[in-house]
Amino acid sequence: MDEVHEQQLGSDTTVKSSTPPFPATTAEYITVLAHFHRAEMGRMAGWRDRIDRTTNWAITGVAAMLSLSLSTPTSHHGVLLFAMVLVQLLLLIEARRYRFFDVYRGRVRRLEKYYFAQILAPLPAADNSWTRLLGQDLRKPQFLISIRAAMSRRLRRNYLWMFLILLLAWVLKISTPKLQDEGVGLDVARSFHEIIGNAAFGAVPGWIIILLVILFYCWLAYAALLVNDPDETEHSEVRV
Repeated sequence: MDEVHEQQLGSDTTVKSSTPPFPATTAEYITVLAHFHRAEMGRMAGWRDRIDRTTNWAITGVAAMLSLSLSTPTSHHGVLLFAMVLVQLLLLIEARRYRFFDVYRGRVRRLEKYYFAQILAPLPAADNSWTRLLGQDLRKPQFLISIRAAMSRRLRRNYLWMFLILLLAWVLKISTPKLQDEGVGLDVARSFHEIIGNAAFGAVPGWIIILLVILFYCWLAYAALLVNDPDETEHSEVRV
């Protein structure tokens, strides 16, 4: 019986020693919050760096495709169509990364708004439910923004200008015969039928390519302008 009792006490001691201790004093609690804030800042900065890298890839790809397409008259306008598809793929990747970034940004902002701001400029009626909300988010993390809203936000801030530059370059390419075939003396196409002919892509007629480009840019305009984003107003909360 004594041996069994000693084994039970030993197992209880092992369980208690393996459980991480919780903060017991105010100083320990503040230390935990400080380390947690630093950790969340690091995770947020890491995802911010990934977002910037994706934008840099898109800008580099657009510059390379423009240089390749407009530098020689023999280059095909399909290079610019491929650039549009490539930039759209990078936009989807960046929107996904932005959703992860926004999760950690939300935690940092909650700490800064309800704890650090209360230390520096205390309010009489402070919201004390932020700790419960933060704990729920740590137990079950959830995205704070949809993939559609994330893509719309990144499109308005960076990618819309890239798509507009590619569109202008593509229109210039198919409407200027000198940029289509070397040795042609005309600067601008004489008729709309000639532009349609220049827009052909292999066996695909030019009018289908033009229609697809129009539909694609109409969808971009819808995604960029129709989605209501309260964080894009003039005096809204700062978002990075």
